[in-house]
Amino acid sequence: MENKKMMKKTTDEQSMLLGCKLYISESRNLAALDSIERAAALHQETVIMEKFEDRVYNRVRYTLVSYVIHDSSTDSPIYSPLQQTVLAMVEAAFQAINLEHHSGAHPTLGVVDDICFHPLGREKLEEAAWLAKLVARDVSNQLQVPVFLYEAAHPTGKTLDTIRRDLGYFRPNYMGSQWAGWALPEVLNENPDEGPTQVPRARGIVIIGASPWVRTFNVPIMSTDVSMTRRISRKVSARGGGLPTVQAIGLVHGEDSTEIACYLLEPNRVGADRVQNQIGLLAAEEGLDVETGYFTDYSPEMILEKYKKLVSTNQ
Repeated sequence: MENKKMMKKTTDEQSMLLGCKLYISESRNLAALDSIERAAALHQETVIMEKFEDRVYNRVRYTLVSYVIHDSSTDSPIYSPLQQTVLAMVEAAFQAINLEHHSGAHPTLGVVDDICFHPLGREKLEEAAWLAKLVARDVSNQLQVPVFLYEAAHPTGKTLDTIRRDLGYFRPNYMGSQWAGWALPEVLNENPDEGPTQVPRARGIVIIGASPWVRTFNVPIMSTDVSMTRRISRKVSARGGGLPTVQAIGLVHGEDSTEIACYLLEPNRVGADRVQNQIGLLAAEEGLDVETGYFTDYSPEMILEKYKKLVSTNQ
């Protein structure tokens, strides 16, 4: 998806960019997605570079890009259109989606499950963290939901998977393999980094962070036995003694297959080929076949190239 109008930027300004991956727990309600995208379209200096939907997971990810303006004397970031764009999309999501009516095969803790900011071009991780914290304050104050921060946006660098594990993110609460509604206490045991401790059941919580670019790579397993797929995913994950910098979870994905969804935290260190090979070996030990995995996102180089072409065309 591409916005038709963008402000003219110099080549140098085009390299001062931030990306944002915005995950929303909905992909079946097309009217809801349309309202979220219309909210984004009102902010034409931010571009939706990519949209990935999965109806089984009932989840959509928008990848957004925009520029950052720095103070000329201090070189500190002072403005990015992404701030208002993301807030508008989150507000539209809350208006169109009720978490209590949600069910899907992918874990979630909220209507807006995760927002992560990433440096692109010549931007630094510190700038992504700056924007993540601004958006966290906006979301918590204006929309009254608890917000947890992670990675570079958190004072101690707390990881996303640690927060999710503490909150019970990885435990299905419906039919043994699905996630539905808000399943935790309405008053959180742990204080969020921003916002109230009282959780609105229709909205859930939001987790917001900043990190280097993470690739998402999924490998289909030709089996309906999700417990076996989860066992393989634990063995391939760094936490289970598998591949370093890889996080993996086994999920139901359709009527006749399951899937191992992977985060490649350092894709230049441990890439998709190595993950595919390791999953294939582990699956073979269980007597299972695997299909060729697929990326659900673009690399940062592809995003940057596509964005600059759009800017050049619209100028």
